[in-house]
Amino acid sequence: MCGRYALYGPVSRLREAFDAVPEGFDFEPRWNAAPMQWLPVVRQRSNGERVIHRLRWGLVPSWAKDATIATRLINARGESVAERPSFRAAFRRRRCIVPANGFYEWQQLSDQQGGGKQPFYIHPVGGEFFALAGLWERWTRPADGEALDTFTIVTTEANAAMRPLHDRMPVILAPGDWWAWLNGATAADQVQALVRPCPEAALAVYPVGRAVGNVRNEGAGLIDPLSSDHSSCRSQIARGSRG
Repeated sequence: MCGRYALYGPVSRLREAFDAVPEGFDFEPRWNAAPMQWLPVVRQRSNGERVIHRLRWGLVPSWAKDATIATRLINARGESVAERPSFRAAFRRRRCIVPANGFYEWQQLSDQQGGGKQPFYIHPVGGEFFALAGLWERWTRPADGEALDTFTIVTTEANAAMRPLHDRMPVILAPGDWWAWLNGATAADQVQALVRPCPEAALAVYPVGRAVGNVRNEGAGLIDPLSSDHSSCRSQIARGSRG
């Protein structure tokens, strides 16, 4: 799954990297982006123009009676996204990209390791941003007709680099696949083919401090390596992925 991520690249870099125009928001760097927060998302208009808007994380389908369902729909399982009522309409017509400099995952530690969960930061190798596959919806509040745009992140089975941490990971789109994902006219089978794990070599993984587990914590220090021996931790993960 994907429940926390970092997005601290400036607006100028977002504009350049995704060839998209930010509209109607002031961007604040986030090192601990969490569900129910308003975060930048790339969408594509019918004329091909890409724009960046702030949407709230946690999908609210158009048919929902209220917005509380959002807390249960922060991720969309890629294997069933085309059939599940909560996601199928968005999967057909309202796909988006969620920019991230990296994301977090937690590994359960054994009693011998001290127990609890150890957070890890996963970031791109040789690049600045991940393009996480997302879906978006517009929900109209019955009480006053106010529109609410929300998004979810599509997940898939973990690749070898992620498997020691979790059996799921976000779908990470290669730049050559962005157009097909964002274009509402892309054939369904072509879109479904993009729901797959990214290559293992695209990810760098290292442990970070447990402060990221508290959603109230923010700041660049959250992505600092846990200690000077984080490379040995990374080696242990790699050995686990080969086992």
